[in-house]
Amino acid sequence: MFLSVFDIFKIGIGPSSSHTMGPMVAASRFLKALAALPGRTECRRLTASLHGSLAFTGKGHATDRAVFLGLMGFLPDTLDPDQAEALVAGLKVTRSITAPGIGAIAFDPDHDLVFDYGPPLPGHANGMVFTAHGLSGNVVLREVWYSIGGGFVVSEDQLSSVSPSRDTAAGDVPYPFTSAVEMLRMGRESGLSIAAMKEANERVRHGRDLEPGLERLQAAMNGCIDRGLWQEGILPGGLSVRRRAKGLHQQLLGERGSNRAQPHAATDWLLVYAMAVNEENAAGGRVVTAPTNGAAGVVPAVLRYYSDHCVGANADGERQFLLTAAAIGGLIKHRASISGAECGCQAEIGSASAMAAAGLCAALGGTNEQIENAAEIALEHHLGMTCDPAGGLVQVPCIERNGLGAIKAVSAASLALRGDGQHFMPLDNCIETMRQTGQDMATKYKETSLGGLAVNLPEC
Repeated sequence: MFLSVFDIFKIGIGPSSSHTMGPMVAASRFLKALAALPGRTECRRLTASLHGSLAFTGKGHATDRAVFLGLMGFLPDTLDPDQAEALVAGLKVTRSITAPGIGAIAFDPDHDLVFDYGPPLPGHANGMVFTAHGLSGNVVLREVWYSIGGGFVVSEDQLSSVSPSRDTAAGDVPYPFTSAVEMLRMGRESGLSIAAMKEANERVRHGRDLEPGLERLQAAMNGCIDRGLWQEGILPGGLSVRRRAKGLHQQLLGERGSNRAQPHAATDWLLVYAMAVNEENAAGGRVVTAPTNGAAGVVPAVLRYYSDHCVGANADGERQFLLTAAAIGGLIKHRASISGAECGCQAEIGSASAMAAAGLCAALGGTNEQIENAAEIALEHHLGMTCDPAGGLVQVPCIERNGLGAIKAVSAASLALRGDGQHFMPLDNCIETMRQTGQDMATKYKETSLGGLAVNLPEC
């Protein structure tokens, strides 16, 4: 099993990696498959349907817009989010899509995308069906896709060929750990840190592209924070949630160097960094999955906290942070899930907090055992967290929840660093507990907006 740092951290657009980025990728791949089909010229009309969590929270997560953009050939890592609305508006006028080698194909965005609120498709809670129809209504091509969290997508055929342990192509990597136990053992045997082992694995896949890739990721994270700290106004979607990061940031700047600042102001910086990211995400801006869009603020906030507030912070520490966080994220995805639709918000914010805790612990000089302990502490105290976004929007409680996940990550790293790495509950067992808890969690608490905070709203 090998999940690259660039699998865990993907640059894309908000508000959701599983409901926005994944469907956009799946739709574009379907279009590409159609263009390669021998009978493609027979295609006259496209239809699509969304199932499970994609149907129940798709409108709030802009899944319909993502499908439209994907069918037009756009991808989340290269799309200019400022152009998205104009592109969709154009589609609603033309009601057709022009595909390479095929020409114009009828697609009415008001009628040819169906939100199916019936039972979910069998493979995953986030299912999609794309169909190309011929002149007589015959099916030219039909594909089923699943968005499995963090922007990852698999076709129905790919899902059926994956083993129950969800192995991906391992590649010939020198340290192919698939569990925390193996990771710690390989670290002891090699004398290397988790970051160093992860780097060696990445070199096999990315070679000299690793450094510029990591720099691009960190720049995107910081850019998202900076944009969020200067934006204001009401977030889209109808809940009338106002941006708060700019106001909080101005207050913190005003308190610097004064006697008015409380000792806990350090945690306020974590809050404002995380909220800045997730306000940008809620507005459909450019973010980095870490490991998902809904949890995109935790890792950047803690990394920025390390860079700007921690004694002795440097570029090497930032690099260790990202590599270590990606290693932990890969273990969680491999052994459980990072999908809120599959395991609730414990799989999103919990995973992000564990990744950030491990990254900070590594950057501050923690041993491999302390790093594993930090990740376990952070994940353990998110177990059972539901995914219950109000109105299907990634706003309430998601924005504040990222800030609290960042605070827990720093606390977990600090606690682990004050110990010797020996602890009662291993990370692997905690990950398995999260997976089992997700299996047992009622569907209404897993990104459907049918339970929890999503239905206990103020009466207007």
